[in-house]
Amino acid sequence: MKWRRRNLLSLEDLDKEEIIHILNTTTSFKEISKRPIKKVPALRGKTIATLFLEPSTRTRASFELAAKRLSADVVSIYSSSSSILKGETLRDTARNIEAMNIDAIIIRHSSSGSPLVLSRYVKVPVINAGDGSHEHPTQALLDIYTIREKKKNLKGLKVSIIGDILHSRVARSNIWGLSKLGAKVCVCGPATLLPSEIEKLPTKVTYKIDEALKDADVVITLRIQLERQKDKFFPSLREYAREYGLNSQNIKLAKKDVLVMHPGPINRGIELSQEVADGPHSVILEQVTNGVAVRMAVLYLLLQKEGKNESAN
Repeated sequence: MKWRRRNLLSLEDLDKEEIIHILNTTTSFKEISKRPIKKVPALRGKTIATLFLEPSTRTRASFELAAKRLSADVVSIYSSSSSILKGETLRDTARNIEAMNIDAIIIRHSSSGSPLVLSRYVKVPVINAGDGSHEHPTQALLDIYTIREKKKNLKGLKVSIIGDILHSRVARSNIWGLSKLGAKVCVCGPATLLPSEIEKLPTKVTYKIDEALKDADVVITLRIQLERQKDKFFPSLREYAREYGLNSQNIKLAKKDVLVMHPGPINRGIELSQEVADGPHSVILEQVTNGVAVRMAVLYLLLQKEGKNESAN
């Protein structure tokens, strides 16, 4: 298929065929990272601005590596060194960046909907690298790619997402993406950490970790996002770990070939134990590896000549 979208803002926007097209394109780029010289001229002459207004390690580094391996130039802007600290609006910041003739903007922002708003003010492609508690599409894409690589087919797989669903943009993107490819998604966590309208999403909901783990093909554990929590959502981290932490005992409820995943950073001993994080079921580091290839695919699709068209999203 021919890619027709200008931006990548969410997986809720994409249909099944578009998601599969990104995954298939990823496979062609993954091999590049294994070469002695990890670079191709696909985006030579392009300039990509990364606008990270919220802390990031894996996502920022992964996008920058992806751009550089495609031979694009990268301009990195952080909240601590941007004019936003001086009162400049996001709109003015983006339009000033665009005026320097850049070709795409990758944005991470603490406010949900910021990438969508930004896309209305600039003419270049906008890629959502995580906005508030809304979505993180490329993280979900790399999760889905890793699952497909290991399991071959997602249709009918039970994928359980456990943890802080309320504040997780990763969970929302995964729910949309996985369900569109035929997986059976189950979310689990304390009632206080589940969104009030979670039943409107294509997922099963449970408050019991044993139910979520039983016969699961994939388990995605999520970090407790204390930085987003103004109120207490559970008595203590110790109690959370006891009730909802993944460990060497309760993982036995899942299938023998279960995959254990985590978007990072990991709070070891809370979301999952040391033994599980480093155990035979863990594909956490493979997720990181696949993240570079997925983001190479996204950048290529949005910036290739045939991808430029009138589509708004």
